[in-house]
Amino acid sequence: MAVQSLTALALASASASVSGGDIGNTSADGAVFVVDITAIAGTTPTAVFTIEGKDPLSGKYYTILASASLSAVSTTVLRVHPAMTPAANLTASDMMPSVFRVRATIGGTTPDVTATVGVIKNG
Repeated sequence: MAVQSLTALALASASASVSGGDIGNTSADGAVFVVDITAIAGTTPTAVFTIEGKDPLSGKYYTILASASLSAVSTTVLRVHPAMTPAANLTASDMMPSVFRVRATIGGTTPDVTATVGVIKNG
């Protein structure tokens, strides 16, 4: 299997919550998500990054893993794989579905968040 790296979400001075587009997954059991916050400003700004699967029947999204509430320039790695030991807000013992996305929930007063979320998966 070839390793694929792609951008799941890119925020440029985001002040409201935003969802990335659907990402197809045909063969990867797991994935690594690298959340890189390069700027965060405002009064008590926060960002929570959520990996969501998409139910193929209803089209509804469900939570696979959500980061902790992040409030500073930082890099956070989130991991999803059925063989991993779960760790709150960092690792989910789950399979990657055939379609997934990343959602950023932005909070605070006049928040301003610049960040990217890269995903690395096999297949």
